[in-house]
Amino acid sequence: MTDSPNASLAGIPERRRLVLPEPEGMDPIIGGAVARLTETRRRTLADLEGMSTDDVDAPGADDSNSIGAILYHVAAIEMAWLAEEILSLDAWPPEVDHVLPFDVRDEAGLLWHVRGETLDQHLERMRVTRDLLVRELAAMDVVEFRRVRVLADYDVTPEWVAFHLTQHEAEHRSELGRLRAAVNAARILQK
Repeated sequence: MTDSPNASLAGIPERRRLVLPEPEGMDPIIGGAVARLTETRRRTLADLEGMSTDDVDAPGADDSNSIGAILYHVAAIEMAWLAEEILSLDAWPPEVDHVLPFDVRDEAGLLWHVRGETLDQHLERMRVTRDLLVRELAAMDVVEFRRVRVLADYDVTPEWVAFHLTQHEAEHRSELGRLRAAVNAARILQK
């Protein structure tokens, strides 16, 4: 017999607690949407740890999008949905002009290939745009969050936009994973 109060736990891994945090000062419905956006971003950031600028700029095996292009796209799409669908603006909110110098797509309709930026620059862009999105959502009450915006081609609510942006980033995280694997495989082949 041992004197340790945790002797019966020896060899058992510590339990993980899988819960979404409740953002303070928000309606619980809006807070839940923000928590899902936050968890999605946390997972994206975890997948990007340890990457270099060369990794970020490397094109996919078939000259597809680079990791940097996907990161720019995620931030730009967030601002496009916030500006157009939620705030009814015709351009980016002015607070993000300095981090979004390009439109969502280039003249050929392809994602912008933002080259020569460090991973930190890409992450700062994502932080600035996400902070603005969360600030705008947090300022709403649930009635405004669920108020339908009638646009030319469809009707949409900020609640649906938040859901869509969560899904959009999660889907691109899968693409980022494939690109990172291709970059790692190319690095191994070069050795």
